[in-house]
Amino acid sequence: MEQICRDDEWIVDESSLTTVSFLGRGNFGCVVSLEEDSNSKLWAKKSSPMHLKNILDKELRIMHRFRDHPRIVNASTTMNLQTKRYECYTIYTEYASQGNLNELIYGSPRRSQPIPESLVQRAARMILEGLVALHSHGYVHCNLKPSNVFVFPSTTTGEPWDLKLAGFGSSKEPDSEYDSMSFGTAAKYLPPESFAPNEVIIHPDLDIYALGCVVYEMFGAIPIPEPFDEFYEWILRGRDISSEARDFLRLCRDIHPSRPTAADLLNHPFITRRLELPTTEEDKEISSSLLPSELF
Repeated sequence: MEQICRDDEWIVDESSLTTVSFLGRGNFGCVVSLEEDSNSKLWAKKSSPMHLKNILDKELRIMHRFRDHPRIVNASTTMNLQTKRYECYTIYTEYASQGNLNELIYGSPRRSQPIPESLVQRAARMILEGLVALHSHGYVHCNLKPSNVFVFPSTTTGEPWDLKLAGFGSSKEPDSEYDSMSFGTAAKYLPPESFAPNEVIIHPDLDIYALGCVVYEMFGAIPIPEPFDEFYEWILRGRDISSEARDFLRLCRDIHPSRPTAADLLNHPFITRRLELPTTEEDKEISSSLLPSELF
């Protein structure tokens, strides 16, 4: 599962960069832009206000910890201080030319067509591979949602895309105190135990529940808020999914602490059974429409 990256590939010469486009805003007021260096290499530049340096530093630290993992976004070697225009800290990450999973789900002109189950299965497997890496080393993502899953051109011939996890500003690091003020997951991805009077339970279970919500979302489900509560229930109507998929979703959304681990779920039949990529002309057209063109 590992890929080897040379350190010099992730050294950014800021003086050689040209801004190509504005990509959007992230959590905690971060600004993201697309930059091109003198070698025509593209970078996503993430800028954070001075007072949020610790959050950006944590993101960079976690990406460095998993630099050789193909399901974690790669980042530049150092954090930089920018003083032009306004003072802020910046990091540079590899550019996800096909956007993020949220754009894949909602950005297609064919959104009325269901995403084929083979592609949902593929996405779930790749997210799980990233979670296994994090959880096995004592990390909890704490902000797993489609916009924090980035989409890259596939390194496997004939397959549509690869996914990598990002957005670690809210993550829990091993053997460290967790600042609840940095907790980032949107309410619709939070499990019921998160709304108890006590603090949010920071446990890998949190990411497993969020994964179930993301899979539901790919299948076309919508979140419905429970009356008089902040908790959301995901409702899937008008679509028939396999019994394996339903069981996978049931396990992800089980009561804490009964949810399986990410490693357990990698062996679930929904993930391990062989599903061919779409073969009918209609499914091929749908799959093709889910892949955005370059974002600049």
